[in-house]
Amino acid sequence: MVNIDDFIKRLEIILDYYNLSASAFADKINVQRSSLSHLLSGRNKPSLDFIIKVIEVFPEVDLYWILNGKGNFPKSENATQTVLEEEKKASTLSFIETTNSEPDLFSTVEKGIASTLSEPNPVESFKTENNSHEEIERIVVFFKNGTFKNYKP
Repeated sequence: MVNIDDFIKRLEIILDYYNLSASAFADKINVQRSSLSHLLSGRNKPSLDFIIKVIEVFPEVDLYWILNGKGNFPKSENATQTVLEEEKKASTLSFIETTNSEPDLFSTVEKGIASTLSEPNPVESFKTENNSHEEIERIVVFFKNGTFKNYKP
């Protein structure tokens, strides 16, 4: 997720680098001046459309740098490759750590689903308080350990 305060600092660095005012920058990337003002004040977060416009109009701005501060500004081809390689290594390590760890929450839930399908249904005789003719479709009970039981009348 993008840290908005750091993003604002990087946006200000871009403005200084190109010697542009906020309104001139907004005009150049074809966004409303108020939108840029709201971004710079921290009121709004940047949209994907905004980021794409900045990258297209200012090719020296590295996508990874503007989003999360990794890489260089102005960008160079070698810096972009380095960031991509670092992220690939990090994701590979994360995958290896995940496969060697204990079973995850979802494997427990799958076991819980299988056990609820074979149990008798305790809610068949349940009636609503106002004795209306409403029918219960299902009842789901969630447990603190991440499992749940699904009951259908």
